[in-house]
Amino acid sequence: MRILLFIIFFFIVGGLFIISNNNLAMYKQENVVNFVDLSLTWMDHLFSNLYSLTGEVVKLNWIPANSSNYALSGKTKIRTE
Repeated sequence: MRILLFIIFFFIVGGLFIISNNNLAMYKQENVVNFVDLSLTWMDHLFSNLYSLTGEVVKLNWIPANSSNYALSGKTKIRTE
């Protein structure tokens, strides 16, 4: 539930930043259209950056350099074929 509230709060604050940074008066029809366009562009960039970040995290080498220090317990047998 907290995550959902955080996401809603994040998008509301983002929308307020878009309105204030572009001096949009939301009672004018052209500004509402401009706001929707700017919001969708912002969300597209947000998801694109998250996609790129996730791809870079996946590419990282997460295996320790010296794996002998991280041996499994003697009960587990690892097959090497």
